[in-house]
Amino acid sequence: MTKRDTKGQPLPSNIITEGVDRAPHRAFLRAMGHGNTEIEQPFAGVISTGGTVTPCSMSLAPQVAAAVKGLVAGGVTPFEFSTITVADSMSMNHKGMRYSLVSRELIADSIEAVASAHAYDGLIGFAACDKTLPGIMMGMLRVNRPSIFMYGGAALPGRWRGKDIGIVDVYEGVGSVYAGDMTQEDLSSLEQVGVPTVGSCAGQFTANTMAMAAEAMGLALPNTAMIPAVASVRLERARDAGKRLAQLIYEGGPLPRALVTRESLENAAAAVAATGGSTNAALHLPAIAYEAGVEFTLDDIAKIFDRTPLLADLKPGGRYWAKDLYEVGGVPSVLKAMLEAGALNENCPTVDGRTIGEIADAAQAPDGEVVRRSDNPIAPTGGVIVLSGTLAPEGALLKVAGLKHLKHQGPARVFESEEDAVEAVRARQYQAGDVLIIRNEGPKGGPGMREMLGVTALIYGQGMGEKVALITDGRFSGATRGMCIGHVGPEAVAKGAIGLLKDGDIINIDAVARTLDVLVPAEELETRKAGQTTQEERLSPTLKKYAKLVGSARLGAVTH
Repeated sequence: MTKRDTKGQPLPSNIITEGVDRAPHRAFLRAMGHGNTEIEQPFAGVISTGGTVTPCSMSLAPQVAAAVKGLVAGGVTPFEFSTITVADSMSMNHKGMRYSLVSRELIADSIEAVASAHAYDGLIGFAACDKTLPGIMMGMLRVNRPSIFMYGGAALPGRWRGKDIGIVDVYEGVGSVYAGDMTQEDLSSLEQVGVPTVGSCAGQFTANTMAMAAEAMGLALPNTAMIPAVASVRLERARDAGKRLAQLIYEGGPLPRALVTRESLENAAAAVAATGGSTNAALHLPAIAYEAGVEFTLDDIAKIFDRTPLLADLKPGGRYWAKDLYEVGGVPSVLKAMLEAGALNENCPTVDGRTIGEIADAAQAPDGEVVRRSDNPIAPTGGVIVLSGTLAPEGALLKVAGLKHLKHQGPARVFESEEDAVEAVRARQYQAGDVLIIRNEGPKGGPGMREMLGVTALIYGQGMGEKVALITDGRFSGATRGMCIGHVGPEAVAKGAIGLLKDGDIINIDAVARTLDVLVPAEELETRKAGQTTQEERLSPTLKKYAKLVGSARLGAVTH
């Protein structure tokens, strides 16, 4: 029997189940416990990055089980498969972080491989740790069959000495110990409550930022991103997602590439700006766009960031947590404020069946505290900006949400790696006013473009958060705060200006003018470039392949 959707189009899974020569395939399906009914139904792949390698992903298994129930209720046969998680929590501040961004590509590759080889008619994907979210979305776009993305949810904040705290407080506590402002006993008690439940980081860091982006692009059901990981309603929404995917499969879409368009990508970038989200979104959105066949670069994102007001007062630059946003209406409430501000392309379709504008229009009105109304923004432009200049001709990223000072000029203090910088910062071998430069950490040069939360949190913990600046061709965690500029392009290994700097060179940062310059004559930089040498490092097979294939951060650091 040929399986067809309601438009009369044959389904991909026919290649597995139809005809005399597929008797062996059907025999294998029967070995899994499937009978005629299950074999003759559409097939859905249920993707999970769940496991016990990080608290982020430990909430996924019951949500996957709920989605399976929804698919079965919708007349679709589910097939569960897993892909990897490289947890930033465990790989931070050592060479293991090189594999974090690499894992995004591995996840997308693995989804493409399984879904294509097994001819699934649709996909539902569960992710919770930073790179797993864009990785799953990228895989769905490659396969381009009816798909729904589901986020696993954030942890609840901890409670320490009468105030809510999160993991960034623990990171900064380490710096306070090195500065002599906190005892190791205090840090130990802080550590005990820093992450009190399973789930992703509790603020508007990378995971929550990309979950919000998924809703804004229409790949996720509305008001699912900010539900806490431990909330039972997540199971209900996962079951709803399974049922909805079954409908999409029978109806033939909309397909992911019909959802992820230039207009919906603009909505995602605007949502990042409106909430002071992670700078990593400017790396992941171009990569997602690339899989959708849409050109959407850092330059495009810069324009959106500059025209979008900051509307949500979220950690790390603001006061509130993911759970607080959920309690006042979640992502739809932000979208409503964006709609009022004229910052939303409202005609974009979504997996919900409504347009994004219809979802925003029906949403709870902004509460005025967690989410501001459009006539009372926290700032006139978004919480993340793009800088350019002689130090970053291809651009660089700075999160300005929460910054007290938007200009900085000072002498460069150059480090050849994150480890060198951490060693100097621990020993307080830097001065107020310095501009710390960490190079050789870009997509190719790292390789893998490591996050620098460890060193930035040390600086903040030492009370030097806005007294120095930090610039890198690597990237930052969504939890990073301060005058921290990442994604500098071209990177050092590509003979960018960051690779030519010397101690004492004066660096000028002007977040108002959006400029990042080194005050060294161009002729001098050319002379340095002529004398520049590079040192080859012996890399593992995975990193060697990645370094050979990966493109620039400006285009999303994709590998194909």
